[in-house]
Amino acid sequence: MTLKLETEKFTSLAEVLKTIAHPAKLSILELLDQHGSLSVGELQEFLSIEQSLLSHHLIKMKDRSILKSTKRGKFIFYEVANAEIVKILKFAQ
Repeated sequence: MTLKLETEKFTSLAEVLKTIAHPAKLSILELLDQHGSLSVGELQEFLSIEQSLLSHHLIKMKDRSILKSTKRGKFIFYEVANAEIVKILKFAQ
């Protein structure tokens, strides 16, 4: 691998780590790893945080391709988009 590719890889990884560096976001990732897919309401019940703050965290992680969402009826369900992120979290514990 060239130095440029290594730099791009680590820059991308650093952006992901910065994005998830919040207790609520780490909790969201852990819950989604355990349950596979959860609605916003289900996540809110588990985390006991305001919906607006939860939505902010979810959108940030979705924008960075850490999470993906699907709409089922009037509910939005989230799941981890990249299993490698969960591996990083498990390694860090």
